[in-house]
Amino acid sequence: MGYDFKSVERKWQDRWEKNPPVKTRPITDGKKFYCLDMFPYPSGVGLHVGHWRSYVLSDIYARIKWLEGYNVLHPMGWDAFGLPAENDAIKRGIHPKISTEQNIARFRKQLKDIAAIYDWDKEINTTDPKYYKWTQWIFLQMFKAGLAYEAETPINWCPSCLTGLANEEVIDGKCERCSTQVIQKKVRQWILKITAYAQKLLDGIEKLDWQEKVKLMQRNWIGRSEGLQIIYEVVDNTGKTINLKTYTTCPETIFGVTFLVIAPDHPLVDRLIAEEEREEAEAYCAHVKTISPFERKIEKEKTGIFTGSYARNMANNDQVPIYLASYVLIDYGTGIVQGVPGHDERDFEFAIVFDLERKQVIDAPEVRLDDNDELLEAYIGDGVLVNSGPFDGLQAKTEGRKKISDFLVDKEVAERKVNFKIRDWIFSRQRYWGEPIPLIHCQRCGVVPVSEDQLPVELPDVEKYQPTGTGESPLAHVPEWVNTICPQCNSPAKRETNTMPQWAGSCWYFLRYPNPNLDDKSWDMKDMNYWLPVDLYVGGIEHAILHLLYARFWVKVLYDLGHLPFDEPFKQLFNQGMILRYSELTGQVEKMSKSKGNVVNPDEMVEKYGSDVLRMSILFMGPPELDCEWQDAGLEGIKRFANKLWNYLTDEKTLLPDGEREDEDVTKHLHKFLKKFQERIDFFKPNTAISAMMEWLNYTIDKEMQLSKDTIEKMLIVYSIMAPHAASDLLEQLCGKQLSECHWPHHDPVLVYEDVITMIIQVNGKMRDTLEVKRDTQQEDVEPEAEKLILQWLESKEKIKV
Repeated sequence: MGYDFKSVERKWQDRWEKNPPVKTRPITDGKKFYCLDMFPYPSGVGLHVGHWRSYVLSDIYARIKWLEGYNVLHPMGWDAFGLPAENDAIKRGIHPKISTEQNIARFRKQLKDIAAIYDWDKEINTTDPKYYKWTQWIFLQMFKAGLAYEAETPINWCPSCLTGLANEEVIDGKCERCSTQVIQKKVRQWILKITAYAQKLLDGIEKLDWQEKVKLMQRNWIGRSEGLQIIYEVVDNTGKTINLKTYTTCPETIFGVTFLVIAPDHPLVDRLIAEEEREEAEAYCAHVKTISPFERKIEKEKTGIFTGSYARNMANNDQVPIYLASYVLIDYGTGIVQGVPGHDERDFEFAIVFDLERKQVIDAPEVRLDDNDELLEAYIGDGVLVNSGPFDGLQAKTEGRKKISDFLVDKEVAERKVNFKIRDWIFSRQRYWGEPIPLIHCQRCGVVPVSEDQLPVELPDVEKYQPTGTGESPLAHVPEWVNTICPQCNSPAKRETNTMPQWAGSCWYFLRYPNPNLDDKSWDMKDMNYWLPVDLYVGGIEHAILHLLYARFWVKVLYDLGHLPFDEPFKQLFNQGMILRYSELTGQVEKMSKSKGNVVNPDEMVEKYGSDVLRMSILFMGPPELDCEWQDAGLEGIKRFANKLWNYLTDEKTLLPDGEREDEDVTKHLHKFLKKFQERIDFFKPNTAISAMMEWLNYTIDKEMQLSKDTIEKMLIVYSIMAPHAASDLLEQLCGKQLSECHWPHHDPVLVYEDVITMIIQVNGKMRDTLEVKRDTQQEDVEPEAEKLILQWLESKEKIKV
């Protein structure tokens, strides 16, 4: 019949509420383990089972370390500022402070159902002034170090959220929060100079124990390239000679340049447009301003317009036409690119549209030419240089690249340059629900930081907080808060009214958890030396770039400024995949979303099956790093296993009578299981670890094994990391113990040693039979026995190799 999971789980959750089994101990000389979840933003819809996947996964590792005697820090908190919380409040017609408090209360209750060993005394909330005081303090350290600057710049603007977005928050040209098409809008912004740390961020990746796919995503986002910055000479429309600088990673193709393309919003454009081309060129520039950078990068039909000007290629003195084109962006490279249609696919498309020369400078057997020896397509592979003057015959991408680079540098028309794809981080938002930026604008002194002893600059409590859509934050319309005194000259001044993005609070929250109630400093250096870096960080793959990159950046800055003793925050990272479900609204299997009607509410699953079964079902779904589809049937299977284990262990025939010795085969079977289970957990394969548990149970029942109290205890301790309620109850019933009195079991190598092994016999790579032999048997003794078993596959065949 199984067990009454409702009464068992209620009993233990009531106990744990009054007396938590795991509490973070003070700093000691002993072993520590800092296990961290990516904390949630508490939305109105609450948790779904996809969230459970991360929290249960981290909990099993925290529980193992606790049972191994480690001092465990396993905290939880709330990433509660930002667009998601504010948009939720707007939908519900209430103040973000109220909706956030309600959402947190719901999330906290749901998280306690998971039975994770969170230390709730460490709880933090990014909207608490006692917390964001130190977010503001960190910003001031960056400002004073010259890493925060103000600029009026075209930014990604979401017409729905009515705020600016960082480049990283735009996915396929749309706002990552609401999927509205992003437009360009010129707005005054605060920007963090993350590009100053591009190389350090790249170098730090090498020492991280992270999944390779995540490290690759970070490398690609940073996008380091080595190349040349090459000068082209042009006489502008006033008769003056100016230099145009282009950046290329393929200097070997310099002799194949047949045109230049400049971004329509480049500051030099006005000087390059000839009078006879001005009207059309200016109309084109105005049109390009209405297109988002994403659309410009991916546009299928190449557009552009001739400026009427020509530039001199300093390598061969060719005069090449200069075009304006939307696919060239001002903030990448120099905003000017050299057109090499023979060996670049994008340039080839442009040349076709505008009937420009497609000059071939690399030859190889794969090059495709038409009957007139014109290139049929851009050739982007390697080969030998042709039509390249003194460099003809050289291997293009090796010796040719080196010698042409040296030639251009020696001629002083180029310099070696390292370029990065990453752009500075647009840090301010034109919204209400965020940390106020602690700066003051004074007409005499300029931008002045708020005195550190005046922090926090608290967010004023206002009735009307909805975004204005004007490019100004709603805070700009709260005069009693905006108007202040300059801390330097005591004259009237105004507060900065933009707020920080949601990412601000999550860039450093892991530093606050060890001691969240400090009043006089952001963290204690003793805590940093003991607890940090984080030993295991678990969270969704969707944060593999944004959050992780920003957090690493802040830590590296704080390290360089002497505030931290380490420069990487997370030793080991595990990104779990998403749980997907079929949506009747879209007809597809997709990420769970309330708007798609495919969310599985864990509260309902807990009510029907219990927390333990839901925990194990989520772990059993498949490799945790991969996306997987939710199947209700999986819960039934795990429920049967949980009941089967409960019934077997509580059967009076299972427990050996006192004084009787356990059969050696039973003990060996347990230790083989312990070895297999540990290996699978170590490789982040909890799904196969549960399979090993099922195999142990089936074999034990099948052989009608009787178990000693020691074997039952070890089995239940292992079971407890998956199903803490049932395991705790059985430990108390059968062994008279609490989990807090137990220790994590390890296998005995002697007991798992196999004297007899099963040897596979193959013929031409196909398995044909098996043979049991003693471990140390020699091949010459095995061969005759093996041949007897596979004679039918050896007939009329010559043995070549055994």
